[in-house]
Amino acid sequence: MGSLLHILFMAPQDLDCRSGEQVIQLEVIEVVAVVLVVVVVVVVVVVVVIFVDVILDIVVVVVVFVVVVVVVVVVVVVVVVEVVVVEVVVVVIVVVVVIEIVVVVVVVVVVVVVVVVVVIVEAVVVVSVVKVIVVVVIVEVVVVVVVVVTEVVV
Repeated sequence: MGSLLHILFMAPQDLDCRSGEQVIQLEVIEVVAVVLVVVVVVVVVVVVVIFVDVILDIVVVVVVFVVVVVVVVVVVVVVVVEVVVVEVVVVVIVVVVVIEIVVVVVVVVVVVVVVVVVVIVEAVVVVSVVKVIVVVVIVEVVVVVVVVVTEVVV
């Protein structure tokens, strides 16, 4: 029986003269290689999902900041206009104040809805990734058990 490198790099004509033990060793090496590739793919997918999650969080924070700045600017402009135009009727002032309140409430509701939707989407993505990882691990364990049982039986 040769070394691992010797077994891996045997010429095709050498395959016919190997013992059954060498063939089983090559099958185990193939299974281990497939398992390693699957683990690497799962790790890459998890890293990409986490990266996308971080980007989504940054986008939500930026959008909330922009909305808050716009609301503050609108309120300041309305207040300045109210101060400059002193002759405005009291009813118009009340209407403007009511409009300001409605705008602030609408903006707050929109921001809360966006944050809740993003959190729900993130939770669904994380649960899906965890499910995929669990399924992959179960499949890997089953494959290794089958290979070991086959090796023991043969």
